Order: sequence, then C-alpha cells, then structure tokens
Amino acid sequence: MTETHSAAPVSEDTATHEHGGPGGGAALALAALGVVFGDIGTSPLYALRTVFTIDGGIVKPIPEDVYGVISMMFWSITIIVSIKYVLVLMRADNNGEGGVMALAALARRLYAQRRGGATIFLVIGIIGVSLFYGDSVITPAVSVLSAVEGLGTAAPAVGHLIVPIAAVILVILFFVQRFGTGKVGTLFGPVMMLWFVVIALAGIPRIIEHPGVLQGLSPTWAIAFVFAHPLISFVAMGAVVLVITGAEALYADMGHFGRVPIRRAWFFVVFPALVLNYLGQAALVLEQPSATKDPFFLLFPNWAQLPVVVLATAATVIASQAVISGAFSLTRQAVQLGLLPPLTIRQTSKREGGQIYLPAVNLLLFIGVMAIMLAFRSSASLATAYGVSVTGALVTDTLLLLLVVKPLWNWSTWKLVVVAVVFGGLELTFLAGNLSKVLHGGWVPLLIALAVVTVMTTWRRGRQLVQDERRAREGSLAEFIEKVNAKGVPRVRGVAVFPHPNKETTPLALRANMEHNHVMHRRVIIVSVITANVPHVPHSKAFTRDDLGYADDGIDHVTVKFGFSDDQDLPHALHAACLSEVLDLDPDEMAEASYFVSRGALRPMRGNGGMVNWRKKLFVGLAHNAADPASRFGLPPQRTVTMGSDVEI
Repeated sequence: MTETHSAAPVSEDTATHEHGGPGGGAALALAALGVVFGDIGTSPLYALRTVFTIDGGIVKPIPEDVYGVISMMFWSITIIVSIKYVLVLMRADNNGEGGVMALAALARRLYAQRRGGATIFLVIGIIGVSLFYGDSVITPAVSVLSAVEGLGTAAPAVGHLIVPIAAVILVILFFVQRFGTGKVGTLFGPVMMLWFVVIALAGIPRIIEHPGVLQGLSPTWAIAFVFAHPLISFVAMGAVVLVITGAEALYADMGHFGRVPIRRAWFFVVFPALVLNYLGQAALVLEQPSATKDPFFLLFPNWAQLPVVVLATAATVIASQAVISGAFSLTRQAVQLGLLPPLTIRQTSKREGGQIYLPAVNLLLFIGVMAIMLAFRSSASLATAYGVSVTGALVTDTLLLLLVVKPLWNWSTWKLVVVAVVFGGLELTFLAGNLSKVLHGGWVPLLIALAVVTVMTTWRRGRQLVQDERRAREGSLAEFIEKVNAKGVPRVRGVAVFPHPNKETTPLALRANMEHNHVMHRRVIIVSVITANVPHVPHSKAFTRDDLGYADDGIDHVTVKFGFSDDQDLPHALHAACLSEVLDLDPDEMAEASYFVSRGALRPMRGNGGMVNWRKKLFVGLAHNAADPASRFGLPPQRTVTMGSDVEI
C-alpha cells in the first residue's frame, strides 16, 4: 500500500545520481545524446518552417520578422531549457529522479505536515503526467514524418512512400525498446553526435556569408517584433514553442543518466549546434525567401540532401526514444504512487535502476502513435496538434517548482517572483498562443490527457474503496491471533509469507487457509510493502519488524519499504531481512518459504456508492488487466498460492 513519508529535504548541494568519474561521465554524456536530446535536437527539421507557414504565411521572410523570430527562438531555448530545466529544475530532483511525478512526490514530502497538501500536489502531478502522455503520442509521429518528408525535397519521385516508410521505422523503434534504454542509448549516442555535428556545420557557412543574422541573438529584436506586430507575434509563439519540445522529456529522463552527463551534453554539444543551425536557416531565408517551404533540407547542397534525409530519419527515431523512455519512467513512478494499476516492469540494466521497459506502455504508445500518424499523414498537419500538451506540461512543472524552492532552498520572495514572471509568463504566453490550435488538431493530446486523468483518478478512488471493503471483511488481526492461540491450532513445518497492506487486519488468504486446512505453518510472516516518496531506500532503512504482542506464537509482521524506483522483489528483500537479523530466521529456510496472496474477484455493484457505475466498470477492467501480485513482487510461481473471496464495490 502506498503511503507518504516525511523525509529530510534534499539539499541543494547534494550530489545525487551524478554517475561516475570523468571517463564514465563522458560515456554517459554520449549515451544521453542518444536518449535524452533526440526530441529537442530534431526540432530544426520543422520549427522554423512551421513559423513561416502558420496561418497561410502570416510571418514574412523579411529581416524584421526573421530577426524577431530567431530572437524569440534563441531566448526561448535559453530561458526555458538552459536556465529553467538544465540549471534549476535538475537540482530539484527527488533523490536522482526527475519528471513531473518525481517533482510532485518531492512537493508532497516537503509539505507532508500541511493538511490537504499531499492531495493538491498529487492532482498537479496527475495533470502534468497526463499532458506528457499526450506529447508522447504525437512526438514520434511528427518527428519521423518530418524527416522522411525530406524525400519530397531530395527525391520527389518516391514522395508517395513517405507514410509507409515512416510506419516501418516506427514499428522497428517500438520493437527495440525491449532491449533497454542503456543499450539503445549506446547505439544511438554516436548517431546523435554525428547529427549535431552535421546540423552545426550546415549552419556555419550561411552565417559566414550573412554575419548580420547574428544580431537576431539580441533580445531587442524579439521585443521590437512583439511591439510592432503583437497579433502576428502571438500567432508565431504557437510555432516558436516547437524549439523547446522535449524539455520535459529531458527532465523525466534524468534518472536514466544523471544530471551532470545531461548538462555536459547540453552545453557542449546540443545547445551550440541548435543555435548555429537556426541561425543558418534564418540566413538562408533572408537570401532565398522561397526556402521557407523547407529551410532545413535546403541548407544542404543537392548531393548531400539524400544522405541527410537518412541521418535525419535516424535522428528522429532517437527523438521518439526520448519521450518513450520518459513515459516509462513517469509510468513507473505513477504505479509506485498508487495512481495506476500494477504493471509488468522489466529492469534492463543491472547497474542503473532507472533503465526499465514496460511492455504495456510500449504497446499502448505504439498503437496511439500509429493511429495519429495514419490519421494526419503529414508533419504539417500534426504541427497544428503539437504544442498544447507541451506548453501545459511546462506550466505544470513551473507551478511545482515555485512550490518546492521555498522549503527546499529557502529562496527569498523576490526570487520566486522572478521565476514566476520569467518562466511562468513566457510559458503562459506559449500556452495561450497554442490554444488557437485546439479546433485544428490540438484536441488530440488534450483528449489523451483527459483519458489518462480519468484512468488515474478512477484507479486511485477505486483502490481506496476496495481497501475499505477488504478491511471490513478481514477483521482484526489481534483478535484472529488470540483465537488461534486459544484453540491451539496445529502447526506444520515451513514458513508462510502473506503479503498484506497493514498489521491491523487479517490477510484474507490467512483466514481462507485456516478455514479450509485447519492448520498453520510453524512461522507466519505478514509482510506490508510501502512505497516511499523517494526513488531508492537502502537495506539499512528498509525493514521494520513487529511481533504483534505475542513473542512465541511464530507470527511476525514485517514492513518492507521500497523507493518508487526500486525493484519490488519481496523474496530478495526478506532474505536481506534475515541476513540483517531483522527476522530471526535462517536465510536458507526463508529461501524455501511458501507465499499466499490474498486476491478475490472484483464485482461492481450498481448503486453501491463511492463511484458512478461506468467508473466502477473501468476500475474492474483495469484491475483485471493489472500485473499479477506474484509477478510484481517477484514471488516464485511454484511456491505461491492465491486465495481470497470476492470483493464488491
């Protein structure tokens, strides 16, 4: 059962999850290029093109507009990505884990003593992660399509094959997820390094030919553009936001590689390459206004365009990897916090706890991405659906940041005001600029987000109702033990382990075993699993034993605390409890223990209160498709028995 625990705030100077020395850091930085920066790193494929094609070309390829747009792009990347995410938010990690759910969990921990605070932060986290899922479905489709569409420029004769080629690429991408983020990053890292080198080199010659484009880096051009053309600049903001897509994924993927490798990769490789390429595209547009139709690919000579299409396709596959791995991380955090049903989670690295694979999430994302791509069939159409969920997620992160920095780092009021005005003001402008897209495809990510919110809130409420119903059926554990001791129930050899949420009520499987077999094992261990609001819990703090008031009846209660990023392997944890002498059992005897899981069928009852009927049916459907507790806790199949009775909600 998930509980919230108060813990000491994370220090601003605590080096959590930094990963390795110089050599290891360089390798992780390269791997991070292959996972973390794919989304934001491929924005040059479509960002500037979208600005000049939005609303039929309302932004013109003239110096005032071009410099104004480039200035808006540069300062958006600098303020939102470089300052907010890389320099500030990455310090507000939850013991090494990033993303909106980890940030919400950190906020809950910091405000644990305040009434109602935990629920508020949980709601904010649910909204943020739901918007991220909307982004996760659109990003792979728009990224891969935008690259393959380069065939229309390099080889127009095969333009009709764009959608089938993109579909094949996406099938391969989702198939390789099972091999793990680390292996994927090792494969993709060198490719992304080549990508950033190529896009930087593509921009440099144009900048040298037209050095005046560098003045677009001055914020005065963005300010002048806004004041001279307020309506046009507002519309343009709806497309400028494309340059910062992937910022939330960057933060969510922090648990995979650590903050230092990500910072190094950003400031030494990604950021300079993006700036050089955008400046090169701007110089090309000033020289050839017709280049607005595809400024990225037209940066390259004819002979290089086809190879660049191939490289761009590989890069956009990697862009999709950033949001997929981020979705895996956020989903596991949501499961551990009790917001989603238990799912099968496979650890894909023996060294990095953050490198995981979730088959169900991978399948759902694949279905969603393919449906979106086949429905819209072009990156230009998908661009209209892009941005709403991205900007919503950005605003959610800023809101949580404002809530945690005061207790976390003791920031003064003026700093909070600056953060609210600079980050929040810019992001709210982006959000307002994207709301006009809602009727033109922007409803898609919002619909996905609404579905995720519905699932999370339904699961959380239904889970509470089931727990209440089960407590009524389970009865007092103390009274059950007294009855067992009074009757002198026969004991048989061996150890029986009963996973159960608390020590107040009796596991249904324990009652059922007594009623049917009229015996008990020599040692009975009732185990409560708690998920703490931190990613990892060391063994020294993971176990608490309670003999339930009877020293010689062979019945113990043990609480095992896991972090929300820990692998919840119960037999391994109990073996460690024996080794640390929390349990006075021989580890070899524990290795032969039998496990009894309390699990009965759920039956939705009309008019039973608590939830409307359609939400009860949804909850029952989610529960039926949840991962088996035996599998989730790593219980040995040959020594695990499932027992219990039906539960009505």
